[in-house]
Amino acid sequence: ARIVAFHSASDRLMAEIFPFHAWRYDPRRVRPADVVTQPYDKITPEMQDRYLAASPSNFIRVEKGVAEPGDSANDNVYTRAAATLDAWTREGVLARDAAPGIYPYFQEYTVPGTSHRRTRKGFIALGRLEDYSAGVVFPHERTLPGPRADRLELLRRTRTQTGLLFLLYPDPERTTDKIVNQAARREPLVELTDENGVIHRLWALTDPEAVAALAAAMASKKLLIADGHHRYETALAYRDECRQAAGAIDPSAPSERAMMALFNTAAEGLTILPTHRLVSGVDGFDFDAFRRRLAPQFDWYAYPFAGAEEREMALAEFRRDLEGRGRARRAVGAYAGGGAFYLFLLNNRADLENILPGLTAAERQLDVVLLHRVILERGLGLTQKEVSGEKQVGYERDLEAALATVDAGRAQLALLLNPARIDQVADAAFAGRVLPEKSTDFYPKLLTGLAFYSLEDE
Repeated sequence: ARIVAFHSASDRLMAEIFPFHAWRYDPRRVRPADVVTQPYDKITPEMQDRYLAASPSNFIRVEKGVAEPGDSANDNVYTRAAATLDAWTREGVLARDAAPGIYPYFQEYTVPGTSHRRTRKGFIALGRLEDYSAGVVFPHERTLPGPRADRLELLRRTRTQTGLLFLLYPDPERTTDKIVNQAARREPLVELTDENGVIHRLWALTDPEAVAALAAAMASKKLLIADGHHRYETALAYRDECRQAAGAIDPSAPSERAMMALFNTAAEGLTILPTHRLVSGVDGFDFDAFRRRLAPQFDWYAYPFAGAEEREMALAEFRRDLEGRGRARRAVGAYAGGGAFYLFLLNNRADLENILPGLTAAERQLDVVLLHRVILERGLGLTQKEVSGEKQVGYERDLEAALATVDAGRAQLALLLNPARIDQVADAAFAGRVLPEKSTDFYPKLLTGLAFYSLEDE
């Protein structure tokens, strides 16, 4: 069918946000901490079992149901998710907020591996879905077809957006923060502590003038997808299906919008953790040869040890230097067992334009790009396709766990990173560049189960 636009928004080039009638758990029927989950892609089988046991109303039954041997086209995890959601709405386990609102969402947490307490402050609203080519919403990581297909089938069946998209926007004047903070002075609608010790608080901003002021403040912003690339592209695909079915583009259609949690890059509280790389299955791997291949670009320093006590001291010194020297020079750590940690520092002779051709200046400033394009490709001979296949390169957030994997013989080499800075990620993304897989790990994750967007009743 020929698609006809009711009006064109292609020249708008601005973010649009909207209040909405959120569906939420009725706290009189359930204990909020018993029914929420981590994002679907972070849920392990052990977590799934724990959520199933926590409450018969835990949202795991919708977000990531259990496959059964007799599943068919008419009875599967997606159809059961839709039936469960319908039952909960009929029974009053879930209730629709009477007034449309925007929902301030704060997360108070301890930065892993430290004693530092931070609070990340943002808000949940509907945002207009934009093709990447419009220059309003920008990705920073590649996606895979499998997760997109899974989320799309769930959305088709439930007609509900269940998980939060995590988006960032630059607002150095902190105009949005003032509005959100004002609304959060009241008692929260929801307050709970998750399994990681993160305190989550949710409020409702329903005053029309405050909502309009927040929408106006967002109108000139670009949006960066921090987390939820697969869910965003799923929402785009579903939007396009609805357009095709209708034979027209209706900007006010529910499928033209998605539920987003939005956070200011200029505000305090944003934390990016590094994701370390684990290399295995490299034929004839030899660390000394690997080190020699990197010598033209990197100076290296060894932190040797013999015995547990020396190892602890060497590791502490290595970690201090990885972080401290990494502020002034590009740094990547390496561990292949053998009684030493290694720090590789990009030397002054390295010509980044020559080493990393075809990349922007912003991309060349990222340690993870240097790791993929130089250390993995030149040092180990792994192609981008081999790395993307995740057969020879795995990922681990915890540095100690990465080292233990090498010590246990399950990996040949651990490559250890400092976290990317948000300005580095934003500069690359807003320049239209996509970074290597798992370049960022924003902490903490956004909970699933705080609010839902039903496309049936907006």
